Amino acid sequence: MTTTRSAPSATVLRPPRHRVARRAVVWWSTRILSGTALAAGAPALAALAVPALGTPPEVLTTALWWAAAALGGAGLATAAVVPQWRFRVHRWEVTDTAVYTASGWLWQEWRVAPMSRVQTVDTQRGPLQRLFRLADVVVTTASAAGPISIKGIDGDRARSVAAELTEAAHNTEGDAT
Repeated sequence: MTTTRSAPSATVLRPPRHRVARRAVVWWSTRILSGTALAAGAPALAALAVPALGTPPEVLTTALWWAAAALGGAGLATAAVVPQWRFRVHRWEVTDTAVYTASGWLWQEWRVAPMSRVQTVDTQRGPLQRLFRLADVVVTTASAAGPISIKGIDGDRARSVAAELTEAAHNTEGDAT
């Protein structure tokens, strides 16, 4: 029994080389701290409001303050660690043949989409992203895994990447299916 080997592919799989914008760390931190303020603020407001309802059990007020402190502490710890970690892991690259992304925090994902599979290219900018001059590029492909997202890149660069991807996908043979 003989086995045949196919010729090595011209495409070399390697991690993507571009980092997201450094401002993405501040954006991610702001998002986490905003959620933390809401989460910790709710029990803190309740602890302040409970005495107005009459004589509350002191245990309830104490428990509410502890809950606010625990939520606030967890949020602060998350804001200190997660954005820095994401910045270290998140990468992206666009070549003539494919779009590469690496993302994740605990569960890391590396995605490669050939240009022939690209169907649409969009940019997204929420209010906080606009404040930090950031954007996401979302590449929809003919894949059951869903779109590939490049999150937290400079807004101007996002526009140029979207234009480059659109042009490359248009010039690539294939039917994006």
